[in-house]
Amino acid sequence: MDFQLSPDQRALRAGTRELLTGRFDRDRLRAAVDDPALDRALWRELADAGFFALRLPEADGGVGLGLPEAALVFEEAGRALLPGPLVAGHLLAGAVDGVAAGERIVALCDESTDPVLWVHPADCDELIFLEGGAPERAGRAHRSAPAEVTRAPFASVDPLTPLARVTGRPRAIPCDGLDVPRLRREAALLTAAQQLGSAARTVEMAVAHARQRTQFGAPIGSFQAVKHLCAGMLVRAELARVAVYAAAVTGDALDITGAKLLADEAAVHNARDCLQVHGGMGFTWEADVHLHLKRAWLRAETWGGAREATERLADALAG
Repeated sequence: MDFQLSPDQRALRAGTRELLTGRFDRDRLRAAVDDPALDRALWRELADAGFFALRLPEADGGVGLGLPEAALVFEEAGRALLPGPLVAGHLLAGAVDGVAAGERIVALCDESTDPVLWVHPADCDELIFLEGGAPERAGRAHRSAPAEVTRAPFASVDPLTPLARVTGRPRAIPCDGLDVPRLRREAALLTAAQQLGSAARTVEMAVAHARQRTQFGAPIGSFQAVKHLCAGMLVRAELARVAVYAAAVTGDALDITGAKLLADEAAVHNARDCLQVHGGMGFTWEADVHLHLKRAWLRAETWGGAREATERLADALAG
């Protein structure tokens, strides 16, 4: 059985990277750090490229691809540190008017977490709440207008991802037809794909710096300690890649849980090791490695943290 990417999948990944390189380069990244308001023009351009409608049927104006292709696209988004509620836009493209075309920005609020966090509160046109609590309510979703939701400031570790804490909302409109368990699974998978992209990018950053930086008349990449750091980073990234790609094919809940756990570990630890390879300059604001670390920390706590994931996997093994 051949598990290699098909030519079409490779072309999709390359095209996504080319788009993001051209429209969200380092200058735009650093500008977004200073002003994290979302670029509506870029959002519409992503929509025109099929980012949000990737899995909608062609008859509905979509691209007609599957979850494995979505994972490749989100891997590239994670590599570029593209900000915004991208997962929500992709998952709700067929459920909320204007989202597939990039005309409206929607956020998903997971009410099973405490606190309930809302990403990019100043940019969203609509909120979809996924209810937590008792199992019999696990399948419910409601929509609210942002102006009707009360919020409180919440400090974000990631300067590219503004957050607010939801403190209350009125009686919201039920969203019939949304498969909430599926939304949670796929949100976790696409978040894992973003973590994978970040983990792979920090490998590239560490190796490039190790080749260029010299000490004692030799590139630091020739030092055994640095070689071990970079090798460990590569192993983490590739293990996460296998898990994420496999989970995208199977769509199985436990596969996705394992993939998210491995991808979170790869993104966080690779960013830390990349910072170590960069040495003192890695701790400066001007270096980009801290942005990968902060985004990895934030994603690791969304759609299933390490403790929840390990408990689920342990229960499955025990059963």
